[in-house]
Amino acid sequence: MIRFGMPVKPSSIKPPVLDVVFYQTASGAEPVREWRKELPAHERHAIGEDIKAVQFRWLLGMPLVRKLTGKVWEVRTQLHTRIARTIFTVKGKHMVLLHGFIKKRKQHQRKTLNSLKTVLIFKER
Repeated sequence: MIRFGMPVKPSSIKPPVLDVVFYQTASGAEPVREWRKELPAHERHAIGEDIKAVQFRWLLGMPLVRKLTGKVWEVRTQLHTRIARTIFTVKGKHMVLLHGFIKKRKQHQRKTLNSLKTVLIFKER
């Protein structure tokens, strides 16, 4: 148990299982970072906390993380009035954030998944 005012021993802090990196396009854009900057602070914080949970406790499952296909997962963040999704893949010890969006309907998710498959195929060459 940690009490306020008591020092935390460095040995009691566990290192993250994964290092988080933002996918970067050929032009240098980072889609997930740019998407998060557009959101209100309280939503950015909630999404960040869920990403951190995955980072420190990988392999997680539902309801926080859902496998979409092969090597692609989504972090499912319940916001106050809507739902956010952060799509990611894992390469070695890196959690690569590929895409983020506010969920509107299932069709949007299918289109996004198809375009992400194309990106992953291109990146593995």
